[in-house]
Amino acid sequence: MAREPIERPVRYDGEDLAFVAEACSLPEEEVIKRHLGTTYVAAFCGFAPGFAYLSGLDFSLQLPRRNTPRTRVPAGAVAIAATYSAVYPQESPGGWHLIGSTSTELWDVARQPPALIEPGRQVRFIRQ
Repeated sequence: MAREPIERPVRYDGEDLAFVAEACSLPEEEVIKRHLGTTYVAAFCGFAPGFAYLSGLDFSLQLPRRNTPRTRVPAGAVAIAATYSAVYPQESPGGWHLIGSTSTELWDVARQPPALIEPGRQVRFIRQ
């Protein structure tokens, strides 16, 4: 039986949103619309506990990772790089473009399973 996609609220307040819009030759609102307009699939998990690589990013938003990674990306940062979108589950270094944020807790060792998003699960972002 297919499960409904997980919906995660996003505030499009990321520090790289303007850069992404310029690099993609799109207005910021169009970047947001295209990011929201996709049902992503968790292709695999890695990098950090609870970090799911969400495939399905709109082709027009696909950019390489940043030239210089950040030493600190806050937990809940919504980001894009290459063909993926993701949410950083905890504070960590990172080289993706930050376009928004969410308060969703993606990793909780007291929860079963601890990862909110498991491989194969569909995810949709909704504007907060």
